Amino acid sequence: MTIIDIIEKKKHHEKLTEPELSFVITGMLDGSIADYQISALLMAIVLNGMDLEETIALTKVMLNSGDKIDLSPISGIIVDKHSTGGVGDKVTLVLGPLLAALGVKVAKMSGRGLGHTGGTIDKLESIPGYQVALREDEFIKQVNDIGIAVISQTGNIAPADKKLYALRDVTGTVDSIPLIASSIMSKKLASGADIIFIDVKVGKGALMKDLESAEALAQTMIEIGKRFDKTVICLLTNMNEPLGCAVGNALEVKESMDALKGYGPVDLMELVIEIAALVLNKTEKMDMEEARALCLKKINNGEAYQKFEQLVNSQHGDLKGLTVSDHIISVTTPKAGYIKSIDALRIGEIARELGAGRFKKTDAIDYAVGLVLTHKVGDYVEVNDELLKVYFNEKNVSLNEILSCFEISMDDSTKEPLIYKILS
Repeated sequence: MTIIDIIEKKKHHEKLTEPELSFVITGMLDGSIADYQISALLMAIVLNGMDLEETIALTKVMLNSGDKIDLSPISGIIVDKHSTGGVGDKVTLVLGPLLAALGVKVAKMSGRGLGHTGGTIDKLESIPGYQVALREDEFIKQVNDIGIAVISQTGNIAPADKKLYALRDVTGTVDSIPLIASSIMSKKLASGADIIFIDVKVGKGALMKDLESAEALAQTMIEIGKRFDKTVICLLTNMNEPLGCAVGNALEVKESMDALKGYGPVDLMELVIEIAALVLNKTEKMDMEEARALCLKKINNGEAYQKFEQLVNSQHGDLKGLTVSDHIISVTTPKAGYIKSIDALRIGEIARELGAGRFKKTDAIDYAVGLVLTHKVGDYVEVNDELLKVYFNEKNVSLNEILSCFEISMDDSTKEPLIYKILS
């Protein structure tokens, strides 16, 4: 068996076996197979695909390439939530504390942003002092003590995925359902949760641009979960406009705090409450209407926000030190009409240009910059009404570039749904 044989096999649309995939991953990690050979195989997979059995085999090999977290010392059902990435997606910051207030154990390992999408760990690091790295025993103790911990992924969880993703990111091989599914599921399975909720973003600002491909990805991840005796529930949600109003690290933390106090943006609140209600439905067999009502109660009585404060304090963060830039520009509309669309992808790219994201992994982030939308899709605006605020420091962007993100017309078209479908 050689890597050339395996590349040739996939090039000719043939099915790869688990031993062949194990040979590839082992060779990639020990350096006996060159990056350019792995890249050639990745391109063959993108072009010719993998069936479900191949995808499950690849997931298993990547899962077994590193450590697995044993969460058995944590009492109760443990829930994990993952997003495939979007703009303004701060759901974890709101959902995690809410679930903890509801008595659900949240042992969360999150990632950093890359490209136009933000990362939960970057957002938490905008809180001065917040420690994203905990030892496994500290992680487990905190979840048992307060019901929640949110940390960065440990160094040896699915190391094969880290290496593969780095190559995919620079070789145009990101958009493959088998590669995306095996990447997500190898990490989620290694993290040890009992039930995995995956928010599959769909639209301009997401990896999956259409419902058909998003549903195919969701079904693949659900099937992988079945093979490993894990419950996987996928929500297909709209990412044609940013989620909520804030885009940028400290700005999103502030908006999350508002949401936990009960006055967050409508779409963010809707998505958080729906996922939390689904968790209660699956873990406690609670009726969905009853579950939604209980979620609102925990927000309105302050318990959800108290859990957020407990989380931050336990990981040594200082919320009093959370700051945003005081250099602010208000962008107004030159015309009246209904906001027909907001280009989520471009908004995410503008935030990155301001310094809120990275162009390469070594870039430093400016946590204080970003954008806050004043109006959303479907809103009516008059001439000179504010569309958004831009928070900037050293870098700025042109007014025309920002205005090009908004399509305004006199057509009062129906707004798209936030949640397209729930699959389990």
